[in-house]
Amino acid sequence: KGLIPEDYLLTRLAEDVLQPKFKTKQGKARFVGKNGTCNVAHTNIREQGRFLQDVFTTLVDLKWLYTLIIFTMSFLCSWLLFGMIWWLVAFAHGDLDQRGDDFVPCVTDIHSFSSAFLFSIEVQVTIGFGGRMITEECVSAIIILIVQNIVGLVINAIMLGCIFMKTAQAHRRAETLIFSKHAVISLRNSKLCFMIRIGDLRKSMIISATVRMQVVRKSTTEEGEVVPLNQIDIHMDNPVGTNGIFLVSPLIISHVIDKSSPLYELSPTDLQHQDLEVIVVLEGVVETTGITTQARTSYVSEEILWGQRFVPTVSEDDGMYAVDYSKFGNTVKAPTPCCSAKELEAAGGIARFKLNEGVTMRTSVRRRKGAAMVRRSRLENK
Repeated sequence: KGLIPEDYLLTRLAEDVLQPKFKTKQGKARFVGKNGTCNVAHTNIREQGRFLQDVFTTLVDLKWLYTLIIFTMSFLCSWLLFGMIWWLVAFAHGDLDQRGDDFVPCVTDIHSFSSAFLFSIEVQVTIGFGGRMITEECVSAIIILIVQNIVGLVINAIMLGCIFMKTAQAHRRAETLIFSKHAVISLRNSKLCFMIRIGDLRKSMIISATVRMQVVRKSTTEEGEVVPLNQIDIHMDNPVGTNGIFLVSPLIISHVIDKSSPLYELSPTDLQHQDLEVIVVLEGVVETTGITTQARTSYVSEEILWGQRFVPTVSEDDGMYAVDYSKFGNTVKAPTPCCSAKELEAAGGIARFKLNEGVTMRTSVRRRKGAAMVRRSRLENK
């Protein structure tokens, strides 16, 4: 725990699900958890057979305990099945009876089911201790040998591939993709923006990284239809024109709150009373493995700070850029209008706000100077 600063969230690892740090409003469930898990339960699925049509994906999605049990049972059952077949071949040919020296069995040194089971293991895993071997006496034994080798190769390919995919799943790389614990709303380039911070703890890069945002909230259509989870896309402010990012150091992802934004009518007061959730999805290709990975998180109303901005984390030191992750989630107050973007635009825009702010600051400076002069005169009189 000491290796993980408390100022940022490490996806799927840093936050204890049983003891959430953010308590949402009673009766409101998160659509996506802070650790990226989707809070959706699929019930009343009648066509369960669809999962068996894609057996490999079903095996990969199973828990490790079930996967290891299936892995063990697949080999054990195949050994037992072919052990029984080899015992039947030996029984039908009469290999189990004591014969003379001129008798040629189908498989040498098979006297019971145990010896047939051991020979089945030797054939499938190609151990070949040398005591038991097949002869050219029985054509059926040769065919069974070929079939068992093919079956063994198929089982090895499926089960080893399943184990490999479980150990190299894409979400493992997402463990080192981090998001800020809070989102902030403040002015940036004279525009009211919704901002978060993302970062990557590894030196190996995420190629073609993209960020997507969505607002999930309950809405009602013009026809009166209630949509409990209405997903609305949020456009990011990227000078390149796309959602692609170069994730080498922590980046602040911003969304300009304009007329096309679902946050256009949102004010600080509304933020505390609305059931609002902003979902952030980071996707990209892992440089070392070439597998596409995805990290997710969400921000509810209580986790969005109005009038705050992130502090810088990157500094230049000895010809290199150093990143201080202890400041990853730190925020400071910033002058921000206490109204929605719609109300701000109706009142004259950011220019009017900055003008009023300057007048207020000059007035406060004059008051402080006047108070200082009064105190100085009192001391002189004394």
